[in-house]
Amino acid sequence: MTTTRRAPETPTPETTADPATGTAISLAGVHKRYGDVRALDGLDLEIRAGEIVALLGPNGAGKSTAMEMMVGLASPDTGRVRILGTDPATATRTGLIGTMLQAGALLPDQSVRSMLRMLHSLQAHPMPMAEVIAQADIADLVTRKMGALSGGQAQRVRFAIALLGDPQVLLLDEPTVGMDVGARRAFWDQMRSVAATGRTVVFATHHLEEAEREAARVVVMDRGRVVADGTGTEISALVAGRVITLRGVAPARIAQLPGVRGAEVDETDPSRVRAHCSDSDRALAALFTSELAADVHEVLVSAPGLEEAFLRITDHTDEETQR
Repeated sequence: MTTTRRAPETPTPETTADPATGTAISLAGVHKRYGDVRALDGLDLEIRAGEIVALLGPNGAGKSTAMEMMVGLASPDTGRVRILGTDPATATRTGLIGTMLQAGALLPDQSVRSMLRMLHSLQAHPMPMAEVIAQADIADLVTRKMGALSGGQAQRVRFAIALLGDPQVLLLDEPTVGMDVGARRAFWDQMRSVAATGRTVVFATHHLEEAEREAARVVVMDRGRVVADGTGTEISALVAGRVITLRGVAPARIAQLPGVRGAEVDETDPSRVRAHCSDSDRALAALFTSELAADVHEVLVSAPGLEEAFLRITDHTDEETQR
């Protein structure tokens, strides 16, 4: 899908990335506390114009606070936040950045069309309504009452709301929550079309396969800081060891082998076992020289995926044990 971007009718703040750095979003040395809780601890993050970035982190990692900073809903105690060369509040007010919040309030008694028209009238430089409806893929929903929508349908409407101001930066908080597998795939099909127009897209998600598939760059946050930053493959490579997948032997028996840190049933296929290894060569040698060898089959050795890397990078078990 191709869209035509229009020159604004009235002057707006600087609407292009820094020509020297190409930066669309910049958080430099950002600290934020809420009472005794340290939400952000010197956060440094730069996102270039046109990037698609997944933001990952466990609960309490600081993702939500960072996203609030980007749209001006929170201010740093110290540090600096810039969106396309201006401050976040101005970027939001002038439509440079559009936000899709997981729990964004909707008007249950209004039709989708009437609510969009109302919000459309408030935009400084609105995208034509027909484009909004097409890009968010909500033509089948515009006559429905907001209160009658399913969770996944409501998310599609929230996405349409994020597009109303024709933003250059899109910030999406758990965009596919409440959607089934088919709806999630359809959403990302539409998102690729939107991203192809050159917009910068940042999304937070708990679906790690989405992050690995849809984002060229994955940023992992923990305890208010960035702890890993790169492609899904690069982040997975930070974790040493290998994963052995096999059939025919119970996880408890595989977990007892030397060189194996732990083993569990594969969630995607209960007939398979996944063993996380510190030394896969030692584990395989022990496996095939034991009585288990007669039962085991379909053995596959692979590098840790993004999920394993995420869990390892944000695991504080060893720190807690040492205290």
